[in-house]
Amino acid sequence: MSVRWGLIGASTIAKQFMINAIRAQADGEIAAVMSSNPERAEAYARENGIPVAVSTLDALLNSDIDAVYISTTNELHLEQGMAAIKAGKHVLCEKPLALTSADARSMVAAAKKAGIVFGTNHHLRNAGAHRAMREAIAAGRIGKPIAARVFHSVFLPENLQGWRISKPEAGGGVVLDITVHDADTLRFVLGDDPVEVSAFTQSAGMAGSGLEDGAMCIWRFKSGVIAQSHEGFTTKYAGTGFEMHGSDGSLIATNVMTQKPIGSVLLRTAKGEEELSFDREDLYTRSVRRFHAAIHGEGRPAATGEDGIWSLASAEAALQSSKTGKAVAIDPQLGSLD
Repeated sequence: MSVRWGLIGASTIAKQFMINAIRAQADGEIAAVMSSNPERAEAYARENGIPVAVSTLDALLNSDIDAVYISTTNELHLEQGMAAIKAGKHVLCEKPLALTSADARSMVAAAKKAGIVFGTNHHLRNAGAHRAMREAIAAGRIGKPIAARVFHSVFLPENLQGWRISKPEAGGGVVLDITVHDADTLRFVLGDDPVEVSAFTQSAGMAGSGLEDGAMCIWRFKSGVIAQSHEGFTTKYAGTGFEMHGSDGSLIATNVMTQKPIGSVLLRTAKGEEELSFDREDLYTRSVRRFHAAIHGEGRPAATGEDGIWSLASAEAALQSSKTGKAVAIDPQLGSLD
């Protein structure tokens, strides 16, 4: 049984990653694309071999599709997601799910009630590197986890700058763009939930309109693990990485906070150093495969709607902390919709 997709948003991320990921599935097909700009929709459909281009959400949702991928600007996710759920379409939504965690909760609850598969496109938890780290920690290879460090400050390319650095009303800024990913990746690798965050943000010359283009966060997790994360749009020469330190060892991952299946993971213990092997499957291909399986009744999406609520609530708390200068609690009941 094939899964026919409609793209909500003629976006760069869909073009670079998601179209190929959907077509990589034996049962995947892209049936239509929607952009509010009819000329853009037509041009995008032509360039990417998509049979139907539409310029309204109704036209897309009334077409013969099974699922939607939402990659519009952040302030549109809620309305578009709710409309798709109402129309009975499965939803894979880019992060953040909405501009507030309360809105994200209402959308995920609506999907649950309607029996709709809802996923958050947190690509990093699909990386072989992060799954290798998660497995090593779960297997006790570094002993009791103590602390983590995430390096995820990059340079935002000019073609992606736009609303991310100029439109607060669209959900711009580095926290809603990258901190959400780091909160999710920490949760995933540790198998643990954050309970508190303290954050500093900066505007280092790229973002305007009161938005931040850099952030440093300190996280406290339920287990007592503490973590630091650095997110940025302005560091042209920084590498990315993820370190996890435990009582009996450390995991040192390099070049892994990326959309591509690259990088390395080193395990360092009393026995010496060992490079962990992991699969190099495309992150988005794996995400779509898991999503299709969930549609067919097997398992759950790689990142669920609840995961998306958690990451948004964590980013919200970080923004609040940066404004108040105080540590902010993250509601530990947040992931549950029961």
